[in-house]
Amino acid sequence: MKKILLIENDEALNEDLFLLLNLSGYKVISTTDGKKGVELALKENPNLIICDIKMPELDGYGVLHILSNHPKTSAIPFIFLTGSAEFENQRKGMTLGADDYLIKPFNVTDLLNSISIRLLKNENLKRKFHSYEVDAGANDFKNVVNQKKQHIDLIKDKHEHQNYKKKHILYTLGQRPSVLYYVKKGKIKEFLINEDGKELITGIYSEGDFFGYTEIFKDANYSKSARVIEDASLVLIPKEEFLQKVHSDSIIAREFISILSNNVSENEEVLINMAYNSLRKKVAQGITRIIDKFKDTKDGKHIIDISREDLASVVGSSQESMIRTLKEFKTEKLIDVGESGRIIVLNESKIRTLKY
Repeated sequence: MKKILLIENDEALNEDLFLLLNLSGYKVISTTDGKKGVELALKENPNLIICDIKMPELDGYGVLHILSNHPKTSAIPFIFLTGSAEFENQRKGMTLGADDYLIKPFNVTDLLNSISIRLLKNENLKRKFHSYEVDAGANDFKNVVNQKKQHIDLIKDKHEHQNYKKKHILYTLGQRPSVLYYVKKGKIKEFLINEDGKELITGIYSEGDFFGYTEIFKDANYSKSARVIEDASLVLIPKEEFLQKVHSDSIIAREFISILSNNVSENEEVLINMAYNSLRKKVAQGITRIIDKFKDTKDGKHIIDISREDLASVVGSSQESMIRTLKEFKTEKLIDVGESGRIIVLNESKIRTLKY
């Protein structure tokens, strides 16, 4: 029996839908609260989630954002219920990764059809990826490891690289993806901008990284924007060619599943840190994240060679608050500031283990 998580703020509608879905042969778990819904999703691992948008404390967009960035729940089909027919609200829901968007009052048949289609599509996708696991698992592990790099190289090495200057916008929220990106040189950031104009960096990429594949896999518009933050040389692989390789080569499929899983886990950790840690700890973890990703050094010391604005976006704080914290770190001799404002890490171990 398929399990559905229902998160609906209207108690009367919640009860009606609970009964309807039960009578339709589904096991239903329900709540009227967004935060409780996230907890239930992580605990119960449902086959599909139906979620209201307007809820106190944590709205439907927040629920979707958290669950789509958690490895346990990122692949669960997600249907929004809303009383708003405005196009911008629908666009926001779909760009965040929702699978469907039903406007209240909706036809019961439309809801049941949407559930059935999403469950079937998800089962087909699971079977496809399971076949990749079985095929690759049948090979000798050592051979798979040796072949993996060769197969990935087949994707990127046949295409010429393109050069981009710092601040160049590669794609924007809502744009349709047409290529997969591979970084030969330089630095790239993926980011979101909230309603107040505040930027949050959701991904950082450097030499050897692929990016822009999540939306290709989901056949969705970009849910983030991407900009060059250091002059870059990128390989652009056409979307259709990449998908053909993934569908026909189990080793390539396994590699990108692994990359996707690792990125989801990292993003979830970042979100938790931003939500619960003190400002000092958030700044320290932002510094270590940049160190681990870019590995820039000078005279044997790690350096942070990105703008204060970008570092604040990685940290998830205002630029002013972050700069005050950096001054504290400098006074405590954890960091120094060199030429052109570069941050020089003097005591990496203490920054990594900062408790508050």
